[in-house]
Amino acid sequence: MKYNFLFLFVLLLNMNCSKKSDKVIDNPQLGHILIEADPSFKSVVSALQESYMNLNPKTTIDFVTKKEDLCFLDLLKNKARVVVMSRELSKEERAAYDSQVGLKWEPAKFAGDAVIFVVPKSSSRTSISYQEIRKELDSEDKNIVFDGTNSSNLNFVAQKFSKKPADLKFSIISGTTNLVHQLEKYPDKIGAISLNAISRPYGSDAEKLRALIKVLPVVKDGKSYNPSLNNIKDMEYPFTRILYFLTNEPYYGLGNGFIRFSCTQLGQLVVEKEGLQPYNTYKREVQMR
Repeated sequence: MKYNFLFLFVLLLNMNCSKKSDKVIDNPQLGHILIEADPSFKSVVSALQESYMNLNPKTTIDFVTKKEDLCFLDLLKNKARVVVMSRELSKEERAAYDSQVGLKWEPAKFAGDAVIFVVPKSSSRTSISYQEIRKELDSEDKNIVFDGTNSSNLNFVAQKFSKKPADLKFSIISGTTNLVHQLEKYPDKIGAISLNAISRPYGSDAEKLRALIKVLPVVKDGKSYNPSLNNIKDMEYPFTRILYFLTNEPYYGLGNGFIRFSCTQLGQLVVEKEGLQPYNTYKREVQMR
């Protein structure tokens, strides 16, 4: 009996050790995770993803685009490790995050973006006022066109006016690229898209979209504001928004490693090259010899 008990104890110990060794926890230099973001932020997130994996070749970061609301739900369900958000969460969403994720609320801000209003190059319109946008979103004419329901652009503009998306009147043309290409057919319509969709200075896709549209300055309180980086940095452009990461990762793994990279100097240089405003700015020091 003594030997049988000892054999059973050793067997159970070996099984437990085997289970522990089979479970590989990722770290910032090794592992495989999924990141999700709204299609509006595809360009900047893709650039950060590519840069991080180039620096850490033993990592695999899959990036999937989904509507912003669905990204947040996937984070709560542990289907995605990291998501990008642009609007403030409601009290109910914050409560759901606190209860289901169980981590301290720490949004990692990494870029200044904006919702911009565009018309075809052929349009005679040269600007749009803040009040006009508000008025149009209450009009049955539905002259403001968004890239989809539950999209980050629609959610953010609705929140800006302290309303729910369902309370607004608007048109839909699915997808930013499709919206820009179709806008010429609707001369009275005004597209609402993300700055990041056209901000990459030398990106071929962004260049093609820029060639088709005019970006309208937004007039508010008698002043006209373009979505320039200076106006975004100073939060003066009325529809400036800050992009931030949320994670459900309770340890310093690949998800938090990617977030830290994106918020530090190298990641912020990537954000800048994407034509967005880095959230964390750094002084450039030059050593003279």
